[in-house]
Amino acid sequence: MEKKNFNLKKIFKKYKLPIIIGTVAIIVLIALLVVFLVLKKDDKTNDNDTNNQEAINYEEGTEDYFMDDVKEPEETPNTGNDYYDYINMPLSKIDFKELKKKNSQTVAFLKVNNTNVNYPVVKASNNDYYLTHAYNKSYNSAGWVFMDYRNNVNNLDSNTIIYGHGSLKTTMFGTLKNVVKKDWYTNPSNMTITLLTENYTLYWKIFSIYTVPDEVYYLISNFGSDESHQQFINTMLKRSIYDFGESVSLSDKMLTLSTCYNNQLRLVVQAKLVKKVAR
Repeated sequence: MEKKNFNLKKIFKKYKLPIIIGTVAIIVLIALLVVFLVLKKDDKTNDNDTNNQEAINYEEGTEDYFMDDVKEPEETPNTGNDYYDYINMPLSKIDFKELKKKNSQTVAFLKVNNTNVNYPVVKASNNDYYLTHAYNKSYNSAGWVFMDYRNNVNNLDSNTIIYGHGSLKTTMFGTLKNVVKKDWYTNPSNMTITLLTENYTLYWKIFSIYTVPDEVYYLISNFGSDESHQQFINTMLKRSIYDFGESVSLSDKMLTLSTCYNNQLRLVVQAKLVKKVAR
C-alpha cells in the first residue's frame, strides 16, 4: 500500500484562509472575554464602594429614617462646639445642672471606652427631633445622641436604646465602628460602658456586638412574655461577632447602642447592667 506523506505546508496552503479567519476569531473571543472579566470586576468594585458609603438610618417603632446629607460638624474656633468639646470631658466633670441649663431634655451622659462617644444623651417625645437637631436644639443634620422616647432612665426598661448618627467620622457615633475591630473587642478595658444619670452611675458589660440588615427587632424595649424575652436574649447572643462569655438572664437590664454601619447594615452594641452606684 502506498504511504501518504503528511505535509503541513501543503495543508496550510490549501486551507490558509480558513485557518487565518479561525485564528483571528479565537483572538477576538479571548480579547472580548478579558474585557468582560475586567468590566465585571470594576462593576463589583463599584458596588462595594456604593455599599460602603454611609447613610443614616434610625428607627422609631417600626419606621425608618434615611438621611444621606449628614456631614461632619464644622468646628467653630473660640466659640466652643458641643460636637467636639464633650469628647474629652472627664466623667468627673459632668454636672447635670449645667447640662440641663443648656438642654433641659438631658437624661444621661454616655461613655464608650476608646471611642469618641463621650456625650450627653437627650430624650424627646419622639425619635425624630434629634435626628436633625444639635444639643443646643439648633438645626443640624448631624443630630445628637438620644435615648428612645419609650425608655425611662429613672425606671429602666428591659432594654434601654440609645441612637446616634454613624456616618460621621469623629463625632456622634462615628467612632463606634471601632468596636468591630479585634483589637478593640478583645481588650478587657473596653468591655464596660458607662452611663451617668443625674443620680446614678450605671456600669454595663458588653455581651454582644454585631451588624445586621435594617430591622426593628433589636429595638424592643419591653417584652410581652418571658418566652419572647428569652428568645430575644438568645438571638442577641447568637448574633455576636465574638463570644464575650457573658450570660444574660430575664432579670438583667440591657443597654442597646444603635447606629448605621453602611447603607445596608446597622451596627449594634449590647450590654447588661452589672453595677449601679449612687452619685
